[in-house]
Amino acid sequence: MDWLINLFTSTESVAHIALLYALVIAVGVYLGKIKFGGIALGVTFVLFAGIAAGHFGFTAPTPILTFVQDFGLILFVFMIGLQVGPGFFESFREGGVKMNLMATSIIFLNIAVMFGCYYAFFDTNDPNDLPMLIGTLYGAVTNTPGLGAANEALSSVFDEGAAPPIANGYACAYPLGVVGIIGATIAIRFITRTRLDKEEEALEMQDEGNAAKKPHLMHLLVRNSYICGRTILEIHDFMKRDFVFSRILRGSELIIPKRDTTLEFGDKIYCVCAEADAEAIIAFVGERTEVLEFKEQEEKKQMISKRILVTKPEINGKTLAKMHFSSVYGVNVTRVTRQGMDLFASSNLALQVGDRVMVVGEKTHVERVSTILGNSIKRLDHPNIATIFIGIMVGILFGSIPFAIPNIPVPLKLGIAGGPLIIAILIGRFGHKFHLVTYTTTSANLMLREVGLVLFLSSVGIKAGANFVNTVVAGDGLLYVLSGFLITVIPILIIGTIARMKYQLNYFTIMGMIAGSYTDPPALAYANSVCSKEAPAIGYSTVYPLTMFLRIFTAQLIIILCCG
Repeated sequence: MDWLINLFTSTESVAHIALLYALVIAVGVYLGKIKFGGIALGVTFVLFAGIAAGHFGFTAPTPILTFVQDFGLILFVFMIGLQVGPGFFESFREGGVKMNLMATSIIFLNIAVMFGCYYAFFDTNDPNDLPMLIGTLYGAVTNTPGLGAANEALSSVFDEGAAPPIANGYACAYPLGVVGIIGATIAIRFITRTRLDKEEEALEMQDEGNAAKKPHLMHLLVRNSYICGRTILEIHDFMKRDFVFSRILRGSELIIPKRDTTLEFGDKIYCVCAEADAEAIIAFVGERTEVLEFKEQEEKKQMISKRILVTKPEINGKTLAKMHFSSVYGVNVTRVTRQGMDLFASSNLALQVGDRVMVVGEKTHVERVSTILGNSIKRLDHPNIATIFIGIMVGILFGSIPFAIPNIPVPLKLGIAGGPLIIAILIGRFGHKFHLVTYTTTSANLMLREVGLVLFLSSVGIKAGANFVNTVVAGDGLLYVLSGFLITVIPILIIGTIARMKYQLNYFTIMGMIAGSYTDPPALAYANSVCSKEAPAIGYSTVYPLTMFLRIFTAQLIIILCCG
């Protein structure tokens, strides 16, 4: 049995290291599924499994633990950046500015409460107390990338091996952080005397008015003599509204219209437009009609409508206007489906790899367009590894650039967390302009992200495990728990109440905004469970990109400015 004993005790063995990670990750993931009061800690339980392993002496050489920890962090934050990149800048449009400002206020209030606890409860002469409380901060806001960024920044201000195990503070605050976010969100409901049924009704009314982007399909009968003899382009320029006439039935003849096609009195049109523009277009063209002849004529003329998948990299970033589908290929594009959402096919809409385009026309023409766009699912299933590692390489280089700040002894660097995150966001948004295909399937993104996360958490846990009991039991563990609870709850109660009472935001939107501000999926899951609409998810996704960036950036900033 010596081989088995050596496998668990020989820390230099590759087999031992691989077995240790596999055991910690597997145990952590399974235990993370157990619900306590209806709430599960999820994959973060890997950290606690790693702490347990480290406490009982199961470890690996420190250089290997550090490498796996840092590589896992790079992979994790980079895939997050790719995910949020396309929506990062769009999140500031319309009502997003207000929500992002409130989310930013929550972040800085978290930091303010942390410093309040530091001066109230801890010894300000101890150089380890503030870093430990920063670890507590990121446990309280359930933000693992921030912990990683802070951990990485500590290496620039502490001698090698002298940095305090801030993951212990994180572990103390995290469980109550998850519960505190949900509890404080519920408290806002009672403080503001909000009724859930009334909020649902308000969302119903809001959905009816939010029709600027939803595609609307209808049949129209031309009854306006003014537009007869005029081209579709002239009508479009006169109305100043986006629409697509995908088919025209003139008597028994079915026509695929182009921009220079003229309308005649009595034409029957199949129209796609934004839902908000539907009534205006009906009033201008003529009247609604029910047309059954379209299907018969389509069958005679071999007309089809088909969803085509954009898979060719060269199409990435091209607008529908530049593709000239109608004039060159004799087909019309009526709508585009992206990330499960239907978008109206306006002329300035830029196509992205992964889009599903609804194309209408003769069968031979549609098949030709299908070849041009790609329409190969296998191509999408193949991951774009080159883009990922080019981005990581550029991100590490960018994160290593020192920024000298007056009166600060250590230059500021974005590091291996901030650098890859910013580059990933930029690649996710503008990569198509440099012919980089940034599309990854949701499952592939989640897989790489989760692998990076569990490698990071297990490494941090194993390294922190040896001192965890002394820190929590013999040290300031209870103070970390109390501080973490205050850091979690106070900003939510302040900003959540202001958002409801002053800005009159829908309560379900506030729930999503708070969950996004704390990057906390369990809080979002709770919000979704009490709301039948998508308001929580919209609030979450609106603030999540900026919040994730600020959590990582402020982690490094606090360490360098205050712990140097």
